Amino acid sequence: MTEFTDKTVLITGGGSGMGLATARRLVAAGAQVVLAGRSEERLKTAVKELNAGERVLAVPTDVSRLEELDRLVARIGESFGRLDGVFANAGIARFSRSAEVTEADFDQVVGVNLKGVFFTVQKSVPLFGSGGSVVINGSWLIHRGLAFTSVYSAAKAGAVNLVRTLAADLAGQGIRVNAISPGYIVTEMFEGISSTPEAQEACRGQVALGRLGAPENIADTTLFLLSDRSSYITGQEITVDGGLIPSVPL
Repeated sequence: MTEFTDKTVLITGGGSGMGLATARRLVAAGAQVVLAGRSEERLKTAVKELNAGERVLAVPTDVSRLEELDRLVARIGESFGRLDGVFANAGIARFSRSAEVTEADFDQVVGVNLKGVFFTVQKSVPLFGSGGSVVINGSWLIHRGLAFTSVYSAAKAGAVNLVRTLAADLAGQGIRVNAISPGYIVTEMFEGISSTPEAQEACRGQVALGRLGAPENIADTTLFLLSDRSSYITGQEITVDGGLIPSVPL
């Protein structure tokens, strides 16, 4: 599969989970991949696993800090000269009842999950040629009110709303913008929140297909949205949740 040969894609939050799974798919499809993430050790491990030589560039980056995004974009320009796609995947979760949310919690969650997404896209756009694709990672939680997810869900809702406004804003440059909203996907973040077998079974029991999702389920849909196969799709949100939101299992 050489669908992405000579194309360069940036993945934030690329050191593990859905970001790394997407990187694997892209490398296999011939792409040059830029991994950005806060953990330098995770990035080093990811680069070693991908084993794609100079086709993979890892740049430690906190997307909530604009100076670090500027450095990231400069490195991409120096190494590859352009971008063809962005998966704005970086995200953090801080879950608590609204009365317990601190200003620091709020600033961190919004800083990464909304501010970081917006400025990742803004600063990446000058590296696009004519056309390209941006995929923003949302969340199924924007469609369901859970008591302890107020700030996280609000930030993710803002990020998903960006796909509509940015799709309109960037259409003249041929850049498409879409969102993918995962359901229960087994990642380190999920396992940290649902830390017991009982909690994970409770999650699984809500899913119509009867199983939890894997990072590869998100990667496959993300590749579709990044590819020319979705060339007439923009401003959309695709929910990959096994039926969690729309269907009630028997």
